[in-house]
Amino acid sequence: MSKVTQNPLRSLPAGLQKVAIEELNEVPSRVESDIAALREWLEKQPHLCSCVTDQFLLSFLRGSKFSLEKAKQKIDRFYSLQALIPEVFNEHRLADDPQVLEIIRMGYDQDIPKSFQAIYFELSHRVILRIPLDKDDTGPAVTIIRACSYDLSKFKFQDIIRVGSMFGEIMMLEDDNASVSGYLEIMDMSGVTGANLFALQPQLLSKFSAYADEAMPTRQRGIHFINAPKAFETGFKSLLGWFPAKIKERVTVSSDPEAIFERVPKQYLPVEYGGTKGTILDITTAMEAKLASYRSYFEESQHFGTNEKLREESTHLGREESHFGMDGSFRQLIID
Repeated sequence: MSKVTQNPLRSLPAGLQKVAIEELNEVPSRVESDIAALREWLEKQPHLCSCVTDQFLLSFLRGSKFSLEKAKQKIDRFYSLQALIPEVFNEHRLADDPQVLEIIRMGYDQDIPKSFQAIYFELSHRVILRIPLDKDDTGPAVTIIRACSYDLSKFKFQDIIRVGSMFGEIMMLEDDNASVSGYLEIMDMSGVTGANLFALQPQLLSKFSAYADEAMPTRQRGIHFINAPKAFETGFKSLLGWFPAKIKERVTVSSDPEAIFERVPKQYLPVEYGGTKGTILDITTAMEAKLASYRSYFEESQHFGTNEKLREESTHLGREESHFGMDGSFRQLIID
């Protein structure tokens, strides 16, 4: 079980606490006993090696609306489905992995003098941006993914998803907006080309979307594609066929550059997106520092997982309800 440092549970701001009580069935006076019950069950499972810190377990209780049985299944699925996506969940999923750091930095070196145009070009190739919200905001957390802003000759789409999954896990552990109100993904398609679409690995995208929906405790509230070329909207309909039906309902596509303001207030966005809250460089510098603070967590996560040979019959997950088949293989979705 987990040896990661145990920190005291965070108290929720009043607004989010109200949402947690009304929408997630959270009873503040019972939270500690609910966590203890879930931990006790995990420690008795011979097939499952899991993180058992309070905040980790609380995120799964909230993601299961405080149904202990659903939380058990979700944690089990969280680890068992990771094993079915080895191209993402592998030995490179570490906070100090050179490839992970290169993707976050995407070639920008502050020690090398550059012209304004060179700096702008490199910042325009930052791929993942976590957008901080005000403390009293009760809305969903926001991530901007610049899906076409990476070097196709150096990285595969699975490498980008790997880094995104690491920040998704950090979000699940410490972003109370994500834990209580869910999260939005803004997919910026500026500069998309046919090569970018070909590199998207649709089956991997579909597998990871199913994993995020079935196993992650944070609720996905929407995926919004912005700055999409008109031609992309047609091709996107084919790509959308790879997504689970529930996720399809949360997807929107727009070519309007100002569509982002319909989802994210301007005061939260960096100046490069027409906002007023710092720059992309400010965001990515903070993200790198945050990732470094989770070095021990991701090192230990290399040892978390399931051993199906030790699984007791009573803990089988009922994968007939999953997008992953009974044998654990991914069931390809039918494209309309």
